[in-house]
Amino acid sequence: MNLLLCDGEAINYGVIFSAAEQLEYQTKLEQEIPWAHEEVVMFGKRITLSRKMAWVADREQSYLYSGSEKLPLPWTPLLCALKHRCEAISGEVFNSCLLNFYHDGSEGMGWHADDEPAIVRDSAIASLSFGAARKFSFKHRISKESISTILESGSLLVMKGATQRCWKHALPKSKKVLGPRINLTFRLRC
Repeated sequence: MNLLLCDGEAINYGVIFSAAEQLEYQTKLEQEIPWAHEEVVMFGKRITLSRKMAWVADREQSYLYSGSEKLPLPWTPLLCALKHRCEAISGEVFNSCLLNFYHDGSEGMGWHADDEPAIVRDSAIASLSFGAARKFSFKHRISKESISTILESGSLLVMKGATQRCWKHALPKSKKVLGPRINLTFRLRC
């Protein structure tokens, strides 16, 4: 079912992995990924965020985010398996993945759209979550209407069509969330 009432699609497939798989994959991702603290440029100053990230892509495609360039890491067997699972369920194809590691609810992501020019216009973005359940919100750019859903551990959310052009999304901070969350966003880049 599409969560959005107009201007795009956001389909929450719910939990697609067993509890044992969720724990195994979260543990492996925590240990195997060379996580790095994210750096952004705000008001002309370089700031290091507490959230960690990693960037994986099929070919030498850097990822530009808020004045910082990330070079791609190679696909691991686990990331390939997770990508294939998302592709099989969604019917979409992906060639890159942005990974975020949130230590607890004090870390989040403000309103934004995944609309950088390197992403194929209106292509799907698959968001796969492991760890603490978190609220995920959408806000329409014009009407300001907002919609929220809960992304549980092992859940898959797929956004496509006009979603990135017409909506912004956010991962709100929460003092109630005490555990870590790993999020993988599979993308199709030009």
